[in-house]
Amino acid sequence: MDFGFSKEEQLIQKAAREFADKRIVPVAQDIRRNNAMPGEILSGLAELGMFGIPFPETYGGGEAGYLSYILALEQLSKASAGVGMVISVNTVGQAVINVFGTEEQKQAHLPPSIDGKKIMSFAFTEPGTGSDPKQLTTTVTKDGNSYILNGTKRFISNAGHEGPMVVVAKENDTGKATAFVIEKFCEGYSLSEPWKKIGAHGGGLYDVYFKDVKIPAENMVGRNGDGLMTLKTAMVYGKIGLAGLFLGRALAALEDGIRYATEKTHRGEPIGRKFEHIKISVSDMMMKYDAAKWHAYHLGWAADHYRDPMQLMKEAALSKVFVAETAIDIARISMGIHGSYGLMDDYPISHTWGDVVIGPQVEGTAPLLKIMGAGIILNG
Repeated sequence: MDFGFSKEEQLIQKAAREFADKRIVPVAQDIRRNNAMPGEILSGLAELGMFGIPFPETYGGGEAGYLSYILALEQLSKASAGVGMVISVNTVGQAVINVFGTEEQKQAHLPPSIDGKKIMSFAFTEPGTGSDPKQLTTTVTKDGNSYILNGTKRFISNAGHEGPMVVVAKENDTGKATAFVIEKFCEGYSLSEPWKKIGAHGGGLYDVYFKDVKIPAENMVGRNGDGLMTLKTAMVYGKIGLAGLFLGRALAALEDGIRYATEKTHRGEPIGRKFEHIKISVSDMMMKYDAAKWHAYHLGWAADHYRDPMQLMKEAALSKVFVAETAIDIARISMGIHGSYGLMDDYPISHTWGDVVIGPQVEGTAPLLKIMGAGIILNG
């Protein structure tokens, strides 16, 4: 499929690439070591419009579509997985508000999260549940014209940034899951220390504690009891972002492998020219990257054009799995080209490895997403 990128898509891709090369690459190791995102990076991304690429111009977005979003995320994530993670999770929250929110909620939460003043989060996962909404223990209790929120959410990205958070909780009286939007750091909101991940540093991953958080009834997102649908929608748009993110890390691994094969010499000759198995490895990486790129770009195109939500859900699930698993394959091959140097902290490929192994586990494990995709395929 020839995507035939529009001029706008090419400009967004170019802007993201230049920002990544000039602004992110010089601080990428600081982001990794400190597990924190510099404020100047966030403000720079906002100035470029990277926090609102697919959203309506009415709210300050670029209205450029999800293919443009994928193209930008690939370039930004090539420089830092953490940057990609911050944008992807912010986009999940924005997408939920854009799809299910009232006009008042859109006006309140989309513009500040697009211009970088606020960073959004989405909170579903809990210590005792992964993808099963029936196991939710975080609850909301009706209290006049408000709801009272109590419970704990686990592995919540962007939770340390000021901004809105969409929370899925179980209603005490009905037992149904419902989504609400709150402001982080409101009364009753607190955080754990950030989790120490093996990769994708800089995004910030926390446990979030809610103790008697009072939520106005008008902060309900979507209809009462529609929390599962909200979750499914969030996960679709989350997987679109992750496809772009892990495609970027795959590209980083590919370029690192090619660079090492070109620069490393054996008796005066580059190993990429001298040894057949290195040549084969380079070709294997390129073939895998091209396949992953097709999946990711097609997913962005599908998000812009598909009208059947079940088909988009299938595309998102399977494309995310393919890109994430292929990124691991490419990084493994690249590490092999590096030999023992690929295991050293001084070489970027070792950091890329820590980033890509996260891929098949987040926002739905690979086996779960394959089962989900098969269910949609087999049911027509």
